[in-house]
Parts: sequence; C-alpha cells; structure tokens
Amino acid sequence: MIVKFYEILKKKLDQNKFFLLYGNNSGLIKDTLKKIIKSKMSNNIFNYDEIDIIKNPKIFEENVNNKSFFDDEKIIIISRATDKIFKTIEETVEENLDDVVIILTSGILEKKSKLRNFFEKNKNTICVPFYEDNLQTLSLLAQNFFKEKKISISQLNINLIIERCSGDRINLNNELEKIHNFSIEKKSINTEDILKLTNLSENFDVAELVDNSLAMNKKKTLYILNENSFTGEDSVMIIRIFLNKLKRLLKLQSEIKIKKNVENTISTHRPPIFWKDKDIIKRQMQIWSLEKIQKLMIKVNNIELFVKKYPANSINVVTDFILEQTLEAKN
Repeated sequence: MIVKFYEILKKKLDQNKFFLLYGNNSGLIKDTLKKIIKSKMSNNIFNYDEIDIIKNPKIFEENVNNKSFFDDEKIIIISRATDKIFKTIEETVEENLDDVVIILTSGILEKKSKLRNFFEKNKNTICVPFYEDNLQTLSLLAQNFFKEKKISISQLNINLIIERCSGDRINLNNELEKIHNFSIEKKSINTEDILKLTNLSENFDVAELVDNSLAMNKKKTLYILNENSFTGEDSVMIIRIFLNKLKRLLKLQSEIKIKKNVENTISTHRPPIFWKDKDIIKRQMQIWSLEKIQKLMIKVNNIELFVKKYPANSINVVTDFILEQTLEAKN
C-alpha cells in the first residue's frame, strides 16, 4: 500500500513488516528510516547493499530465516534496492515471517518497476515515495531547528542558508549543526557568520577530498575521486581549499609550540573547529610539520598558476598532485 511519509509513524508499525522507501530525497529517507527503527525498539539490525544480496543470496536467506529465542525482532535494511532483487524480496514477503522487519531504500523507481508495483499493491507491504523538498519545507525545518536550539536568526539569513545548500536536506542538516556548534559561544547569528560558516553545496565533496588527502587516508581519497566527476572548472576551487586548509594547519602548528597541548590548541582555535573535524585535523597535525606545510604551500601556489595558465589539462594535474602528496606525505 502507498503511504505518505508524514503518515507512516501514525500507523501501527508493529503490524507492518515490509517497507520500501524510495525517491530522490535521500535526506528525508534517512530521517524516516531512523524513526521507523526507533519505533521498533530493536538493537538487532543488519545492513545490506543490494550488491551484497546479489553476490551472496544464501547468506541473506540464512539471516532472514535464522531465529533466536533471545534476540529482539530482527531489522534488515537493504540499500540501493532495484528490480534485480525483486524475486528474493517477493519470496521473503510471501513467507510472512513474524520476527523479521525488512526495510528497502532506493533512489527514483519508475512506474513500471516491479519492486515499486509489488509494494504499492500488496496489502502487507508499505510503499513510501519521497519527493524533493521545496523551499517552504526546508525553511520550516530550519526555523524549527533554531527555535529548539534557542538561536536568534533572521528569516533573511535562514533563506541564505537554504540557498547555499542548493535545496538539499542533508547539506542543510550539516550546516545547521555547524551553526549550532558555533552558537555555543554566540547566541545571535548574523549574515557575516553565515557566509563564513556555511559551504556552498558543491564544496562538500571537495572539502572532504582535501581533508582526507592531508590525513593520508588513501582509501577515502580514492573513493571520493572515483565517485565524483570533477572538471577543469573545479581545479582552482580544489587548490584554493587546499591552501585554506594548509593555512589553518600552519596556524595550528605555530600555536601548539606555545600551548604544548593538541586538544587545547584545537579547542581554542579561531575560527572554531567543529567537533566532527577534530579527529582528522589531529591526524593531519601528526603528519605535517611546519616545514612540510610551508613547502607544500609553495607547491600548491605553483600548481594554481599552472592550472590557470593551462586550463585544458588542469584537473589531471590537480588529481596527480592529490594522489602524489597523499601517498608521499610521510616521506
């Protein structure tokens, strides 16, 4: 059956065992998934990607059918579900197991999708579509957040935050948390604060790329490079973010010579470093000495001049630089 996302928690979920959450609003899907899991009051949770089930269908079937008298109700979450596992899901629903809840999440599913049609028409399954948030929805989300946290902010600045997140709920939630952390020392937020604190939505992957590169996290750096289609136009932005983060590292390494304590140096740094960034910055500080940072800054400046002069091959130059310094920072 089809259910609106805001209706789902009003229903008696103890009677529902099979859910399909699909659509292009991944942020709202994530929020709703958390609420469903919370309502089930179970810590017995298993996560699968569709590819895991395709590669090892027997392991999935054994997990579904394995019963224990001592465990809570089992919750199985399957991400990126498509018609490729339709037959497996159909057979599982038909078994009507008492102690298993299966939740599928997916992107956009066409009307002809077997999986979508099955969940829409079957009376024992719940199908929830998630559409893109509009400006009104995101504005209300931000207003409620600031009201709950007792942060004074104008509607004009709320609109600015939403604009800089390009209408993406996940980006918005990230930025709201940043502002909340900043507001611990400052209860009123102005436009200048917003511009300093918030990232443009397209900068999220770039900032993460640079942070992991400086932390010598090879696996994560390669993953971000492979998952994103950076273009020549992104090259200068990547380089500028590199320089900004190197300047911060340079300042931190200079401060630690005086304060003699990493935790204190990071905690008292201005502008504030948010808690979620502290671990990766600590790792960067272990890797990059003052001398190494200064040498790398010279190299980055030279690369910036090069990519501006020869834009046609700029992204290849920047990518090679990222990989080179990620692997050789300790040398």
